Amino acid sequence: MKLAGMFVCVFIAFCTTDVQAQLFTPQQPDSARIVVKDSVTTIQQDSLLIRADRAVQVPRPEDPLRERTDSILTATSSDSFLAPSALFKPTPRKAVIYSAIFPGLGQIYNRKYWKLPILYGGFVGFTYAITWNNGYYRDYLGAYQDIMDDNPETNRWHNMLPYGQDPETTDVEWFTGVLQQRKDYYRYYRDLSIIGTVALYLLAMVDAYVDAQLFDFDMSPDLSMRVEPVILKEGSPGYPGNSSYGVQWSIHF
Repeated sequence: MKLAGMFVCVFIAFCTTDVQAQLFTPQQPDSARIVVKDSVTTIQQDSLLIRADRAVQVPRPEDPLRERTDSILTATSSDSFLAPSALFKPTPRKAVIYSAIFPGLGQIYNRKYWKLPILYGGFVGFTYAITWNNGYYRDYLGAYQDIMDDNPETNRWHNMLPYGQDPETTDVEWFTGVLQQRKDYYRYYRDLSIIGTVALYLLAMVDAYVDAQLFDFDMSPDLSMRVEPVILKEGSPGYPGNSSYGVQWSIHF
């Protein structure tokens, strides 16, 4: 009887007590948080990134010392004509101006001294060609003008006669054509030499500009060419086909 009474008391106490179930959620530390994005769980903690689908490389923080060094080098670089070699960096605009003022001065400014003999050798050759062709052109032009007029006192064409010929027995009409042909020949090559000189002058300006523009161009040392034999197989999986042999040529840069 007492046992039944105890059970009744316990049942009544259980029914009258407000029992609430509460889901326990563990607290995450401040340095860790859970982010759900695109059905992929990402756990980020103390700049450590772990992804469920693939590994992602976290970029390293910038190196302030390296940035400061680069800024110092950039600030201390100079385009002065007499700047030290370690700090010298030419300006394309100055290189073109110097080359326009005097041919070869742009190459000196860029410190490409090995180009000077080639440049000045070209100018010397064109100058000699202009002088030589112009001298013969003037001689044949004067002779042609004298033989075409009716003045007997102008006889410069006598000096242009071949050796052993007499002006009295020479065919004047034939010799007039010869003088005209020679005159036009030397004038053509004189004008061509002048055009070549102007082209070389412009080429020196372009070369100075390109040299200054590519002065600090970084060319990778990993530049190689590889030639190797290769077997080319034809056909689909399960159905073998013919094979051919060849040579593969690859360039790495």
